[in-house]
Formats: sequence, C-alpha cells, structure tokens
Amino acid sequence: MSLLEKQPNTSSEFEVDSQRRHEQDAHLDSKLRTLRLLDGARAGATLLALLMGLAVLGTTGHALQAYNTSRFDASAGGAAWLSMWPDNGAFDVKPTVALVVGASLVVLSNVIALTSHHRFVRARLAAAHTPLTFSAPFVGLVVAIVAVILFYVANQSATADTLLSWSCRWRFLNTASPAPQFASLCRASHAGVDLAILLIPVEFAAFVLAGFELKLQRYTAAYTHARKTPSPVLA
Repeated sequence: MSLLEKQPNTSSEFEVDSQRRHEQDAHLDSKLRTLRLLDGARAGATLLALLMGLAVLGTTGHALQAYNTSRFDASAGGAAWLSMWPDNGAFDVKPTVALVVGASLVVLSNVIALTSHHRFVRARLAAAHTPLTFSAPFVGLVVAIVAVILFYVANQSATADTLLSWSCRWRFLNTASPAPQFASLCRASHAGVDLAILLIPVEFAAFVLAGFELKLQRYTAAYTHARKTPSPVLA
C-alpha cells in the first residue's frame, strides 16, 4: 500500500522536473537569440563606423594632401600664387592632421573588430574575441572624441588660421591649376569635421552594444555551466 502511495508523487516530481527543464531550455534559447541580435547589431555599428572613418580619412586626407602639394610646388617653382597660403607662423595645420590621425586609428580599430567577428578568426582566437569586440569600439570612441576636441580647440585660435578657416574664407576665389581650389578644400574640410562628429555617437552605440553583448555572454556561459553541473544528492 505504501508503494502505491509513492507512485503518484514520483510521477508528479518527474513532470515538475520536466517542466522546469523545458522552461530553462526556453530561457536559454531566448538569451542566445538576444545574444545573436546584439552581435549582429554591434557588427553593423562597427561596419558603419569603419565606413565613416574611411570617409573622414578620405576627405581630410585629400585636403591635407592638396595643401602640402600646392605649398611645396609653389616654393619649388616660384609660382605667383605663393602668397595664397599664409606664413607658417599664421597658419596651423595641426587640426587637420589630428583628424587624419584620428580617422586612421578609428579605421584600424574597427578593422580589427570586424576581423575578430569572422568565424574563422573567432574559432582560432576565441579567448581574444570578446576583449577585441569590446576594446575596439572603446578605442574608436576615445580617438574620435579627442580628434574633434583637438580640432575645435586649435580652430578657435584668434592668431592663426587653419586649413578650414583659410580655405573657406577664400572659397569664392577662382584659381588656375595647379593652384589650390579653395572651394573644394572648404567643402572637404567641413565634410571631414561633420563626419567626425557623427562618428562619435556611432562608436558610442557600438561600444554600448559590445558591453551588453559581453555581459550577456558571461551570463549565458554561467547559466549553461550551472545547468551542466549536477545537483548534490541529499541523503
């Protein structure tokens, strides 16, 4: 009689345990789906940051190259438009250089992040994947902020012109080749600065998504480990 009384309890415990396992599987599947969504969103933000970094590098690099080429050609050939560029003491090219260097570092960090996202690299550098995906957008964010700050601090000088201020001041001046086209340089300089500013929230989004992804990865790893660990048998 006592055996018959225990059978319903054993069956009930089995059903409860089965239901609990089913709920745990559904919970883990939900977390894994969220993790995949975060990973895709973070990779998309990283790719966008990379493209914007390339655009900043292209526009500001073009402006800087045009300045260097025309300045050196003028000094070598003794062109009549040599005075179109101010003297070194009244001209500061460091803001544009800061954007070029900053964009180069942004491109490099995002290329590393996207490379680590690839399955082939992730399978062989599993331990480095998570730190790279988290540190790369952080580096890009810091570099973008510093480059924009340096640009605006130097561009506010009342004693020295920058490539942006000088080219935009003379943007309506038509010059013959190979003299610099100030209208083109003005547009390129403005585009580089605007894209660098827009790059900051994109890098911030990639950084936040990487942070959530890292947190969820740790949670799912701990949760999976806890499920695989057998519970102690009570006497």
